Amino acid sequence: MTSRATIVRKEIVSKGVGFGSALAIAISFTTHKSILWAVIHGFFSWLYVIYYALTR
Repeated sequence: MTSRATIVRKEIVSKGVGFGSALAIAISFTTHKSILWAVIHGFFSWLYVIYYALTR
């Protein structure tokens, strides 16, 4: 039972990180129209998404 819970938890976390990066890249590119900024913001993922939400 414990091993199954661990596998499910790891899968959810990996999907969350991917979604955060994709969301940050989409927001950044829409806002700045720059691939370089999109890559940088994608690296910081959820930090940039939270910053954008608080400042807009």
